[in-house]
Formats: sequence, structure tokens, C-alpha cells
Amino acid sequence: MIYEFSFGPAAVFALFVAVTLGLSFYLGRKAKSAQGYFAAHGQIPWFVNGVAFAGDYLSAASFLGICGMIAFYGYDGFLYSIGYLAGWIVALFVVAEPMKRLGKFTFADALDAKFDSRGIKIAAGISTLAVSIFYLIPQMVGAGVLVTPLLGLPHWAGVVLVGVTVIYIVVTAGMVSTTWVQFLKGSLLVIFSAVLTVMILARGFDVRQGGEDGHQFASDETQTVTTLADGSVLVNGEPKGSRKGEPELHPVGWVSRLPNGQEKTGPVGPLEFFRVLQDSEVVLWSNTKQAEEDGSTTTVYSQKPTPGSQVLRPGEHPRFAGIRSDNPIDKLNFLSLMLALFCGTASLPHILIRYYTVKDAAAARKSTIVGIASIGFFYVLTLYMGLGAMTSGAMDVTNSNMAAPLLARSMNEPLFAIISAIAFTTVLGTVSGLILASSGAVAHDLIRSGLGIELNDHQQVRIAKITSVVVGAIAIVLGILFQELNVSYLVGWAFSVAASANLPSLVMLLFWKGTTKQGIIAAIVVGMVSSLGWILLSGDTFAKVYGLPADAALVPFSQPGIVTIPLGFVTLVAVSLMTGNRRTSEA
Repeated sequence: MIYEFSFGPAAVFALFVAVTLGLSFYLGRKAKSAQGYFAAHGQIPWFVNGVAFAGDYLSAASFLGICGMIAFYGYDGFLYSIGYLAGWIVALFVVAEPMKRLGKFTFADALDAKFDSRGIKIAAGISTLAVSIFYLIPQMVGAGVLVTPLLGLPHWAGVVLVGVTVIYIVVTAGMVSTTWVQFLKGSLLVIFSAVLTVMILARGFDVRQGGEDGHQFASDETQTVTTLADGSVLVNGEPKGSRKGEPELHPVGWVSRLPNGQEKTGPVGPLEFFRVLQDSEVVLWSNTKQAEEDGSTTTVYSQKPTPGSQVLRPGEHPRFAGIRSDNPIDKLNFLSLMLALFCGTASLPHILIRYYTVKDAAAARKSTIVGIASIGFFYVLTLYMGLGAMTSGAMDVTNSNMAAPLLARSMNEPLFAIISAIAFTTVLGTVSGLILASSGAVAHDLIRSGLGIELNDHQQVRIAKITSVVVGAIAIVLGILFQELNVSYLVGWAFSVAASANLPSLVMLLFWKGTTKQGIIAAIVVGMVSSLGWILLSGDTFAKVYGLPADAALVPFSQPGIVTIPLGFVTLVAVSLMTGNRRTSEA
């Protein structure tokens, strides 16, 4: 049995949520003005802000999605970690100090610092909303995933729970509460991920014959999951349940052969862990899906003995086949994904607004360095956690997002409770940052600056809080609709939209004096529309969202960044050159 309600983990989970809400309520008294609500009065210490960067950035995609992808596909999943971390180089050397000098509350402030243009405010505000809502989807999916094993509730209940909690956090205290929640969960996530990694190394490897619940798999045994037309699920022909005593999947994933015929290795060192795995054999699980005439879908999960050397080799999973593929389309798709991850970090609105919470440009730079150190250390740990989950005998073969929490459960229940609760606060911190960025875009950029409606501090904060409720409700609906997709994969799309819409304008504003306001507006609109359009017309969206054949897609590959990011730069340069004379004559 994988999912059974247990009072102990639920109690720890409830305690974490209660502390988070209590902190929010306490700090809410300090966020009455717009400066306090959106930017915490610029008084957050640089070290706290740096760890909060990590707390904001290490989202459900980082903890749940990456660990799950490594657990299911091996080293290929770690490529997301590399891309996410590399993006911080752009943030450190290109964005950190200029953002602090140019802006006050939002990303649009920085873009509009030299122009005082309503068009820029409106375009940047809409872009912030689009990117934030797109990035909210994987966070809400991750929230639903976490609640299932903890409380025995369905996916939608978890999405609603996190949505309501985050709305409360943002509405009560804004950036002050969000920063300290992110600092708390960023610290705890890194610390307890390190504890889990040490336990993985201490346990080492042993030859397993089946799942950690004691079920013994025959070498040709399969697991069959049937989704009926009415949405109900059968597991091996019986109704699936999440309560004790009801039919459920058996956890899977184990080492079937160790080097030199060993049965157990005992504790291993950090480097020895990879040497042993390289010479071992791991039982992974593949699946085939078939649509039936009655509207149901049957998925059969089959064992796939895999050499450890293949697990640790990049390019094995179809999504990353471009590394070694002779097909130029596959290569372009892979390069496009990595380009989006590299460029997307410095373009995410909820990351950019963190630079306004410190007092000066030097503090912004120091915060970024602390964030890079914390994030880099965590991403190294994801490789151990993902591979540890792969060999733990505790994975849910139908849900890659649950690999890390189920790995913790295979160690002991208290650790599972703590890891799951921290992962939940991880979702809270990231979602609150995204909703805060959205509320600032509406109240400060669109209504006050874009439409020219005069608002005092109290009115700005009030509109921001109303926006938070609306955006939170949208996020809840989308989190329920997209529950089948891996959260890290969804984030890859969000990074593409952010990099395409925001990065060209920000970089060219800083480094090219010929940039005009018309160029900035055009680049934002073209980058945003082209990247969103490409994603909606891609093969992955056709297959996993629309339920149509991937071959019917209207674009050749699924990741748009390699096309839409350069398109944003070209658009900005072309429009700026055409409108440059007009700017000179107006001056």
C-alpha cells in the first residue's frame, strides 16, 4: 500500500501550516502601506533575503518534479537542476544591481524607469500576470500531490487547501510575511534534504525483489491501471482507494543486481554511491497506454531491468534524446529547453521583485550570492534523493511527483511527515510570491500607472488583495485541470514564456542606448504571444492536454525558447531602429 492516512504525519503537517499562518498574521500588522505590502519597506537583511531567494526559487518543481524525474529517468532529470542553477549566473551578473537601482515595486518599474510610458506599464503588467499564472500551475499540481498521502484526500482537495492558505498569507501581510515564510521553508528544505541524503548514503544498496510494502514481484509481473469514462480508477481490475484495506498500487523500484554478486553494500560514501550504482542493475518501470472503445483508458506498467551505467548516462529519456540523437529536431528541442532554463531565472517576476526588499544594490548582489550557494547545494542533493528513490522500492509508478516524499516514508514516518510538510510550505512560499507579483502588476502597473487612475496607499493595497483572491482562484482551477503532468516539465514551459517576454527588454534596456519604449512594448507582446502560442500548438500539449495525437501538432517541437527568445531580441532591435528618430525629435 502506498497511500494510507496516518495521524502522526498529519499532525506534523498541521503544525507546520499553523505556524506559517500564525507568522503571517503576526507580520500582517507591519504591512499597511504600499511600500510595506509590495517591498517590505526595503528593510529585509541581505542574508535573509538570499535564503528567501532559495525558498522562493526551490519550488514544487525543484523538490517534487526534479527528484521525480531523476527517480524515473535517471541522470536526464538532473539536467533541469543544471539549467535552473545556471540561470542564476545571468541574475547575478546582469540583473541584480540594475533592478534595485531602477525600480521600486515591480518588474515594470525597472523597464519604465527611463521612459514614463503607460504602454510599457500595461505590457509588462500583462506579461507578469501571464508568466505568474503559468508558473502557478505546477505549484498547485504539486500541492495536490502532497496532500494525497498525508491526509488521504483527493488531488483537488490539496489544491484548494494550498490555494486558500496562500491567499490568506498574501492578503494578510504581503511581502513581509512572504519573505519570512520563504526564509523559513528555504532553510528547512535544504537542511532536511541533507539529512535525507545522509540517510540514503548510510542505508546503501541492497538487492530487493519487490516493493517496500513486502509484495514480491515476479520478473514478468505488471500493474494495470484503468481510468473509466466516468473518471473512476481500477487498479489490477479492482476499484482504487486511498484508505487502508482498499485496493492500491504496490510501490516499486529496486536494485536487482549489485557488483560482485553482493546482496547488500552497507553504508557508502558520496562518490562510492555512483560507482556502485554504475555497476549494478536497477528495475525501472515502463508503461503502454491504450484508449478503449468505451471511453476508458488502460495503462499497463511493466518491469524494465536497466543497467546502472544507462541510468547515469544523459540522453536516455525521449525528452532529452537530442543530446545523442541524429534527428536535428530532437537536438533543437533539447537546446531550446536548456536555453529557456538558463534565461528564464532572471525573467521571473516573483524573483525580480525580491530585489526591492533590500536596502541597496550591494545588498541585492550579496543576496544573489547567498541564493546561488543555497540553491546549488540543494540541487546536488536532488541527484542523491532522486536516485535513492529509484532504488528504494517505495515509488508510485503512476506519479513521478511523489518520489521524494515516498522515499522519506521508506526511511521512517516522522521523516516523511517533516519532508512532506516542508514540501507543502515550499509550495506556499513560491505560490505566495507569484500571487504577490500578480497583485502588484494589477494594482501598481495596470490600474495606477497604466490606466492613470490615482490611488493612495490604502487603495493600492486593497486592490492588490482583491487581485490576490482572483489569481488564487484561477490557480486552483488550473492546478486541478493539469494534475497529470510532471511539475518540472510544466515549469520548463513557464521559463520559456518568462524568458521570451521579459528578458530581451530588460537586457537591451541595460546594454543598448538605442532601446525605445516602442521597442520594449513590441518585444514583450511578441515574446509573450509567440511563446504561449507555440506551447499551445505543440505535440506535448496536443497529447497530454487536448487528448489529440502528438503528430497533429502545428509546430515541429515542444520547447519554444530557441525560436521565441531570439525573436524577442530581433523585434526590440527592429522596432527601436524604426522609432529611434521619433524619440530623438521628441527629446
